[in-house]
Amino acid sequence: MDTALLAKTAAAMVAKGKGILAADESSGTCEKRFQTVKVECTEENRRAYRQLLFGTPGIEQYLSGVILFDETARQKASDGSLFPQYLAKKGIIPGIKVDKGTVDIPFTRGEKVTEGLDGLSKRMEEYFKLGCRFAKWRAVITIGEGIPTHTCLYANAHVLARYAAACQAASIVPMIEPEVLLDGDHSIERCEEVTEQTLRATYAAIAAYNVVPEFLILKTSMVVSGKNNPRQAGVDEVAERTIRVLKRTVPAAQPGIVFLSGGQSDEAATAHLSAMAATKNLPWPLTFSYSRALQNPALNAWRGQASNVAAAQKAFYHRAHMNSLAAQGKWRPELEKQAA
Repeated sequence: MDTALLAKTAAAMVAKGKGILAADESSGTCEKRFQTVKVECTEENRRAYRQLLFGTPGIEQYLSGVILFDETARQKASDGSLFPQYLAKKGIIPGIKVDKGTVDIPFTRGEKVTEGLDGLSKRMEEYFKLGCRFAKWRAVITIGEGIPTHTCLYANAHVLARYAAACQAASIVPMIEPEVLLDGDHSIERCEEVTEQTLRATYAAIAAYNVVPEFLILKTSMVVSGKNNPRQAGVDEVAERTIRVLKRTVPAAQPGIVFLSGGQSDEAATAHLSAMAATKNLPWPLTFSYSRALQNPALNAWRGQASNVAAAQKAFYHRAHMNSLAAQGKWRPELEKQAA
């Protein structure tokens, strides 16, 4: 374990005004997104789309890192180098999604646990050689009648901790993502309760497996109302409840926290982040690790047409800029109107 490298990587991931692009969609997820703009989901189209994003002029001002899918980490950029090397040359840290997706937990109401621990240490060695310096593992927690159960929270917490230990042993910074899903009609109060339970279980397991918090990044969902709940909490309430949970559960020694957008609208994800980042005297920096909330405008502008690349890159650059301001607590709605 190269502690100097781990410390350097973790600090750079949460550098002021920068966030992380989640571009680690599987081929299946990519196909669903491409279908919305009627683009065929071929390997070359996926490569071209990632090139569009990564090659956006000046994007390194706002991105500290990019999470790659295995396929993308092995594809070549426009200059002939592999994407991890291409990103590194721009000063953007390459990361890699290493989990293998979710399966049902027996004897639960369809709750999930994430697979991928088998052979993980060897895969970590290979990803390190490819140039990846951080990794991501996602767990999903669903709120519903009688769930999440202790079984679900315990199973996912221990898998996250074992993954994080394997990362640090390979000198790769682990990003843990225990996502409490937005789906459902639950209240924001219930979301806060479950988010706290999830993070408490996760950090208990992190400690049990001797994972070093100084070399760990949390990617977390925000405390929000379920998307089908008639009372949608406002920006200030989301910020207040989310910060309260994080202060109760996340070690101050951790270098930073990044948020997932989790199905929120582009602007809502930006507004919530800005309100939280403006909070005084936080023990860690807060920033973004968005997928759809960064990519949606670019994908809609691109639509698979080479002639649309410049417009798509402009849209992507704008969203990254807005979220950079949000990570500093400086975003305002009128900035969106000015750009429009």
